Amino acid sequence: MKNYKLIPKITLWSLLALGIVVIIMFFAGGSNGSLEVAGDFLDIPRFSDLFLVWNYILLGLAVLITLCIVIVEFTRNWKNDRRKAITTLCVVIGFIALACVCWFLGSPEKINIIGYEGTDNQGFWAQLSDAVIFACYFLVCGTIIAMIWGAIHTRRLK
Repeated sequence: MKNYKLIPKITLWSLLALGIVVIIMFFAGGSNGSLEVAGDFLDIPRFSDLFLVWNYILLGLAVLITLCIVIVEFTRNWKNDRRKAITTLCVVIGFIALACVCWFLGSPEKINIIGYEGTDNQGFWAQLSDAVIFACYFLVCGTIIAMIWGAIHTRRLK
């Protein structure tokens, strides 16, 4: 039973080490050519695809783990304390509402990217990119507000 407690630590340290290796490969892995932009030549990193795939994997893991924790917490609370379960459900509904608001704030119009000739910068993918950016804005603002409220609330308790 004691070995099971080591699994999360080993997993986290392995992911951290792998992430550091990917970052070092991205920044120090050399150039895969250059791109001329407005008279300047910009290097194209050799391992940019690896870096993007690693970020997608980490994002997928974060979403999967979060969903699993929410589902387990909801079922546990539903059995023991229904008020907590409803609170958990309200938080999930709030995040779904935030995702919908961010989606409708996004624009499907073409994004002009210098040196990009593909079609993935318009329509669904452009709107998804905008939605993620808006969600980041809302979440950062919410984090700052929560930090300020927490500091004020903690001082008031003292």
